[in-house]
Amino acid sequence: MADHGAVTFSLATPPLFAALAPARNVLIAGAGGGFDVYAGLPLAFALRESGVRVHLANLSFSELELVDREAWVSDHVVAVRPKTASPDWYFPEGALSRWLAGHAQPSTVYAFPPLGVQTLREAYRYLVDQLDIDAIVLVDGGTDILLRGDEDQLGSPVEDLASVAAVAGLDVPVKLVTCLGFGIDAYHGVNHVQVLENIAALDREGAYLGALSIPRTSKGSGPVSGRRRPRRGGHGRPPQHRERPDRRGRQR
Repeated sequence: MADHGAVTFSLATPPLFAALAPARNVLIAGAGGGFDVYAGLPLAFALRESGVRVHLANLSFSELELVDREAWVSDHVVAVRPKTASPDWYFPEGALSRWLAGHAQPSTVYAFPPLGVQTLREAYRYLVDQLDIDAIVLVDGGTDILLRGDEDQLGSPVEDLASVAAVAGLDVPVKLVTCLGFGIDAYHGVNHVQVLENIAALDREGAYLGALSIPRTSKGSGPVSGRRRPRRGGHGRPPQHRERPDRRGRQR
């Protein structure tokens, strides 16, 4: 999904940033749940340094019903802040909010329960209205969000595509999808030759905005590069960084 209007690209300005140039209030949202929102941090920091207001959100696998009710800003949106408490050991949004606060960054992370396309669209619409959003960037940690359904293996695309469908129905000037971590979906059997074929098809349709490398030393790479997949059983990692299985029993 690349709904960005007519944009003139040049080598001096990456196409992704050219597409986002008109936007002043950008929502960067993890599309597939779990830690996907972390994959949006390098882009979030880059946009903030250019003067853009950036908000973070995530489709959540946490038990949000356990979060204090005052954190619920609408029926399907939780505003997670550094002091937002939850007895759930798996709470990536809470860990991220505390990390952001500790690095002098805006620290609210909005969380959506995974309740289907229509409910998710209403959650996004609430944030669009409340925050005056003029661009939404869905981020995927991996590339299975680019799969069409006829590939050898699909990874775990259900939540990703629910997010795409929810955002596609919103009246927002710029709607984009970005991926971070080409190759990691091999863990789920994805054939990345087929991912490249899908990217080539997007390029033929004028919907591909190029690729960027993120050096380990760049701002925002820390919480992304530090997120390693735990061993089976989740040993050797603090509780907030363990990975919860998704609805099909796969690790996210």
